[in-house]
Amino acid sequence: MILIDGKKVSADIKAELKIEIEELRLKTGKVPGLVVIIVGDNPASEVYVRNKHKSCVEVGINSIVVEMPAETTQEQLLEQVTYFNENPDFHGILVQLPLPKQINEDVIIRAIDPIKDVDGFHPTTVGELVTGNPTYVSCTPAGVVELLARYDIDPAGKHVVIVGRSNIVGKPAALLLMQKKKFANAVVTVCHSAAKDISVYTKQADILVAAMGVPGFIKKEMVKEGVVVIDVGTNRIYDPTTKSGTRLVGDVDFEGVSQVASYITPVPGGVGPMTIAMLLKNTVKAFKEHGM
Repeated sequence: MILIDGKKVSADIKAELKIEIEELRLKTGKVPGLVVIIVGDNPASEVYVRNKHKSCVEVGINSIVVEMPAETTQEQLLEQVTYFNENPDFHGILVQLPLPKQINEDVIIRAIDPIKDVDGFHPTTVGELVTGNPTYVSCTPAGVVELLARYDIDPAGKHVVIVGRSNIVGKPAALLLMQKKKFANAVVTVCHSAAKDISVYTKQADILVAAMGVPGFIKKEMVKEGVVVIDVGTNRIYDPTTKSGTRLVGDVDFEGVSQVASYITPVPGGVGPMTIAMLLKNTVKAFKEHGM
């Protein structure tokens, strides 16, 4: 079994981007800019935003964080989005989800200019992905494919089974992996909670992508020998043996499944670091296509 090290791949991507951004700065006198807007004080969101900002600084992206109070109205948030849509110094806009209940997330996502949609959530962006046109790809699915590529695991002709159909991971991952492109071109099955017996599908997987948000759901007996397992799940569970009283686990029973898998991602340290790395790549792409 080979452990797929997302931390190392993420660090490699950041090193590559740092060189590229410096070359762009010398050539144009400008650098990519990313604004992250966070509404409220969700602790998990604050951690994510802090990590995104830190990573931007590391590679040379001009990053700012706009913090707005929990009582912010939808109109006030739309004003901020509009301001940065029109600001040429920022090439990517990310509104951290989830948003407070008084704000319609879909309205906010649709308000972001598609050329600055580095999170890959805008319907226009998703439509380009469906039709196979070049676009920003949602960061976590892009990270999944990048991990496969960096470990030379070619999905072409393989049966990829994705467990989970979210708009953030499951659906875009399926669209990405079925495209007739390098490190894609797979036969893709998406299964979800309506399946009477998910193991019927998971046992067929050459590559299994687990993204349903249920701790340790995928067991050893649900996969075949030699399967490649990409665990997208990030679940915090109670653990009295740790200082915090909790620990992070994935959607895969790592201890059991790792006994039969040929490759597997750990949690933490697998897909998680890749999400931020792909956000940085999307921001550089936005700058090169629309900011130079």
